[in-house]
Amino acid sequence: MKEQLDRLVAEMVARGIRYEDALAEFEKRFIIEALTAVEGSLGRAAERLGMHRNTLRRKLQTYRIPRRFVSQS
Repeated sequence: MKEQLDRLVAEMVARGIRYEDALAEFEKRFIIEALTAVEGSLGRAAERLGMHRNTLRRKLQTYRIPRRFVSQS
């Protein structure tokens, strides 16, 4: 996995992708993956990510993550 990450980072730097943009995209995708893994449970996803539920809720708003990734229960 380290080699894949090294290649990805090198490619992003070569393409001129800004650090802030890369970090935001990584965080957004990481959150979506965690939500998918726990079938949209905000509480369980927050626990899995090691953050408070309210922090996760703010990040959902910041990154405009669709409600379909969050369970309604």
